Amino acid sequence: MRIFIYKTLVDYYTKHTDSKVSLEDWFFKTKKSEWNNFAEMKNTFNSVDSIGNRRFVFNIKGTTYRLVAIVLFVPKYV
Repeated sequence: MRIFIYKTLVDYYTKHTDSKVSLEDWFFKTKKSEWNNFAEMKNTFNSVDSIGNRRFVFNIKGTTYRLVAIVLFVPKYV
């Protein structure tokens, strides 16, 4: 998976230092993932919710912070 906002994450957890560990954990798990659908994403992040229009809400550090991301599942053909 490609993540386009790493600098934004760093800027955010520089200002909100208590979110650093959780955001880094989210980043590295997401970066190495190869989700094909929402169910696979839910297996990685149990608290993720779909809010429609390809947008998903991830709870960061419990429910202290929320990260909204657009996830495009690309069909794979074998």
